[in-house]
Amino acid sequence: MALTRVPTPGGPGPATWRTYFGPTALPFWAVHVLAIAGVVWLGLSWTGLLVAGISYFIRMFFVTGAYHRYFSHRTFKTSRAFQFFLALGAQTSAQKGVMWWSSHHRWHHKYSDQPPDVHSAKLRGFWYSHVGWFLGPDWSRTDESRVSDLARFPELRLLNRPSLQLMPALASLVVLWLIGGAWLALWGGFVATVLLWHGTFTINSLSHMFGSRKYATSDDSRNNWLLALLTMGEGWHNNHHHYQSSCNQGFHWWQIDVTYYILKGFEKVGLIWDVRRAPAHVIEGRPGDDVGGDVGGDDKAALVKAA
Repeated sequence: MALTRVPTPGGPGPATWRTYFGPTALPFWAVHVLAIAGVVWLGLSWTGLLVAGISYFIRMFFVTGAYHRYFSHRTFKTSRAFQFFLALGAQTSAQKGVMWWSSHHRWHHKYSDQPPDVHSAKLRGFWYSHVGWFLGPDWSRTDESRVSDLARFPELRLLNRPSLQLMPALASLVVLWLIGGAWLALWGGFVATVLLWHGTFTINSLSHMFGSRKYATSDDSRNNWLLALLTMGEGWHNNHHHYQSSCNQGFHWWQIDVTYYILKGFEKVGLIWDVRRAPAHVIEGRPGDDVGGDVGGDDKAALVKAA
């Protein structure tokens, strides 16, 4: 697929090779090279793949349950201490600060598949929506006006500093090295992180390209059972765009949503509360005052303050 495109009003400039391989993209590709070189050096290992899978799904939960369902959409409330724990866990995925992640995600929902969208596969193609927007300089800044509810917490502002955004990920890598040396750092760190990045990014790209559409949203969001399994429930993306404020993205028992099951467990033991769920009329697609969940793409639930 070509790396150039026609500029669109309100969106970033044309994607070029610098978008994908410029200075801001070098750390991303370096991790890929280290992961591949490490497997060649230490050898392919079924145990290693198991370790990578465990690390992948633990951190995928923090991507989906923390970055997305809590910080971006505020689908539940929690304590300030547990909020900080969720932030640290999310940033072990090396996907920048929770304020950066949330500001861009809220922008995406406001302009989904419209020219200003952060990562529209419909308008900018697979590669840009998958990694180009994340690697290039166009979206490196945090728009604090979109995350004023998060910006009031000094600890979240600290974690969002460019010099500190990767510290939780680097700290987790050091811990893995201290426990199991280069082998554990390779499989639990580098290999798992590469898989986690691309697993996460499939929701930005593939879930707007392949799957079914139960709800007539204004974008190309789709439900995809395979992506739902790989991302612990995020693949029910058409459901999510239909009603963004719902903690559960699987609306039916057969729509597997592991992130939601874990959050339900946290609710039962009191770690989180006021969990928001889609009303019956929303699931059934009937008219109601709150269809869409978030008015105008500005997540009203984001005004909820941590206790």
